[in-house]
Amino acid sequence: MSVTAQGQGVDIWLDVSAGVAGDMLLGALVDAGASLAVAQAAVDAVIPGTVRLGAQETTRAGMRALKVDVELLVEDQHHRRWSEIRDRLRDADLDDAVRQRAHAVFERLAVAESHVHGTSVDEVHFHEVGAWDSIADVVGCCAALVDLDTRTLTASRMSLGSGSVGAAHGRVPVPVPAVLELSRGWHVTSGGEGELATPTGVALVTALAQHQAGLPSLTVTAVGVGAGTREQADRANVVRVVVGRPRARAQGAHEAYLRSGSAGEGDGAEELCVLEANVDDLDPRVWPTVIDALLAAGAADAWTTPITMKRGRPAQLLSVLAEPGEVAALRDLVFATTSTIGVRLTPVTRWALDRGWVDVDVDGQPVAIKVAHREGRVVNVAVEFRAAEAAAAALGRPVRDVLDAARSAVTGAGLTRGTPVPAELRAGL
Repeated sequence: MSVTAQGQGVDIWLDVSAGVAGDMLLGALVDAGASLAVAQAAVDAVIPGTVRLGAQETTRAGMRALKVDVELLVEDQHHRRWSEIRDRLRDADLDDAVRQRAHAVFERLAVAESHVHGTSVDEVHFHEVGAWDSIADVVGCCAALVDLDTRTLTASRMSLGSGSVGAAHGRVPVPVPAVLELSRGWHVTSGGEGELATPTGVALVTALAQHQAGLPSLTVTAVGVGAGTREQADRANVVRVVVGRPRARAQGAHEAYLRSGSAGEGDGAEELCVLEANVDDLDPRVWPTVIDALLAAGAADAWTTPITMKRGRPAQLLSVLAEPGEVAALRDLVFATTSTIGVRLTPVTRWALDRGWVDVDVDGQPVAIKVAHREGRVVNVAVEFRAAEAAAAALGRPVRDVLDAARSAVTGAGLTRGTPVPAELRAGL
């Protein structure tokens, strides 16, 4: 997502188990290495000459943290409509990645507020979340994420708080209505007394994080701790940011293998992905159509494996091998053609033998033979089943007879393991 040229980017995990606010997240990102000056420049592009960002170290429950403060430089600003903020973001001299992220956050806020107050999205008055400090928090966080060259963003379970708090319309229960609306579909808990999560903080997490999970497998490169305003007796009032590079990334494994000296020229390693889904309620007769559709849509391979799910339910594990650029389309196809409600993604490294085709003759019908080879020698030979099936139909013979005849023809042609690759081999799959 980042447009900076700093390599493959980093993965960031947000620990929002103690709550989250915009200034806390900004403090954590700056503490993790993002430039406060970059954040300030982005904020100035949207609300020029209005605020100054400052940062100082402090402690929360004995933990060192960075507190970012937003200082107002002019008379207090009026409450803004979403339409005004949208226009400011559109016209500001911003990096496109920053603009897109900030737009997504404020749009999510606007939709939540319109639902809560029963008004149209464009007419939403943001009140607290449309004030100058929240604009600074949102734009500053988005600029910090781009400055860190963020590749993926995940978050822990969010604590929202309990009790009540004063707001523009009077005293409201915690979690406040906008926070609850923003939390639809996300894993949350009360986590304690008071307002632990603000609309701005929750909007940032839910608009920008891809999903929620525990701390992923990472080689940690930086840690940032952002302080909230209050010191709380029962917890450290902080947001933590963990920055790193995934140890399990397929390309990284491939590079390590190459560096080891074990791989020779033409080793054939490829960076691919495996999509997986557990399915326990699909008519078994549908599976062949699912596999065929995935292969036709560009999957390198697709298969099912019998599994047993909770409470002993029999199911199928669908696996789809894909090029990274095909993942999104194949994921959508899995959702469209099966009854699954979740798809997992794992990067993998594949070593594939070179392969091609030759034909053998079975009573005047050509039958394709797949030949896998390495370093100029045949490694494996297999009759293509659909070619044998077509020949059997043309000859009016059982498929098993045509398969046997094709195998005999292969042996008769001297096409066996260890022999030189035939000159007539056709390239391709």
